[in-house]
Amino acid sequence: QVHLEESGGGSVQPGGSLRLSCVVSRYTGLTYYLAWFRQAPGKDREGVAAINISGRFTYYADSVKGRFTISQDTTKNTLWLQMNSLKPEDTAMYYCAAAPTSAADQLSAAEYRFWGQGTQVTVSS
Repeated sequence: QVHLEESGGGSVQPGGSLRLSCVVSRYTGLTYYLAWFRQAPGKDREGVAAINISGRFTYYADSVKGRFTISQDTTKNTLWLQMNSLKPEDTAMYYCAAAPTSAADQLSAAEYRFWGQGTQVTVSS
């Protein structure tokens, strides 16, 4: 099966930046989308950003537009999430995910089959 492993989480002050990475390996079929999700205590898991495997199209939640950037590094089989101007409400466990088939809603968790273990991001003063 596809294997995903995140890294790069940590603690940062409001207004700071972090870059998350996700190494993707063990492909068993075609992957159409890669995405980042997050889940805070007492909250539902929400889609943050997604990218088509071709790299030509990206999708963002309204809450992170203009602050976060999703990208791919094909030479390292790695998915990235650059997080700037971080806010306390960005605090959550962040997960990367892969959809092996076409997704109708790129930011819906139900569309994704393979998941990483998560990396914690904490934003506080």
